[in-house]
Amino acid sequence: MTATSSTAPWILKRAFQAFGLSRPLHPTNSNLSFSRALRCLPPKPPLRHSALGICQLAQAIKGDVDVLLKGVGDKSAIEEVKHVLEMARRASSRRQVLHTDFLTPPVLKESMLVLEKVADVKTVAQGGYPQAERCRISVGHPEALTSDPDIVVALSITGNFGFQPCSHGDFLGAILGTGIAREKVGDILLQGEKGAQILVVPELVDFLTSSLDKVGNVSVACTTIPLLALQYEPPRTKSFKTVEASLRVDAIASAGFKISRSKLVDLISKGDVRVNWTTVTKNGITLKTGDVVSVSGKGRLKEK
Repeated sequence: MTATSSTAPWILKRAFQAFGLSRPLHPTNSNLSFSRALRCLPPKPPLRHSALGICQLAQAIKGDVDVLLKGVGDKSAIEEVKHVLEMARRASSRRQVLHTDFLTPPVLKESMLVLEKVADVKTVAQGGYPQAERCRISVGHPEALTSDPDIVVALSITGNFGFQPCSHGDFLGAILGTGIAREKVGDILLQGEKGAQILVVPELVDFLTSSLDKVGNVSVACTTIPLLALQYEPPRTKSFKTVEASLRVDAIASAGFKISRSKLVDLISKGDVRVNWTTVTKNGITLKTGDVVSVSGKGRLKEK
């Protein structure tokens, strides 16, 4: 015990010197513990210039993001565009290539416009075929993104649809019914009695081919096909004029697609009518200039 007491002041004195304390330990304070000595340590030094520089850089980037988002025309797409922009910043700084899920046309359009203004970021949009509405965006530093990544896979859903035709909503409902999120699925190309062709993310191919066995009441088989095997019609456009009592979606779409009002209401109830790529459930929605109305299997029209 005596030997221990005599060495304690010397050990504590060395500890104080190691931590830069100028006041020496008094010999009589032999019972001062190490924990108390550590509590006497000086406060941490303030942030160095390098740390402050990182903080300032983060604030500058946030400021740039806010400025870029102010230019987004479709305000409903701001949050998704912000996510894409942050992904692009991260991919560029790390020299990586990152990919979004399938984006709706409004988000895709606004994201591509914003990314054009960001330095050291290259972008590639792919939906599986030239006229694809829903696309994925690949972002990365130009030195990393040197070719188009394989991020879209085509699947063929076949069955006996001759007596039980299924709509776009039927196919989408069957796919989502397996537990897949909507953003993991791209366009759905109806093939009449043959079924449909769909675009999906590669990581879900095995799951879908083994899990999707029925659409509506029709038993189906789901197989992978090359993107070149996709069957789609090139877009055809024409203008028309109509005089309607109101700008309700059922009135305008009925005139534009030349189908009866009752038939259009039935399509709305099935989820086959979309306004600005959002499924509508009520036929009384009023359209405004610039709105895009899509009807599965019929095409789309734009209110001017």
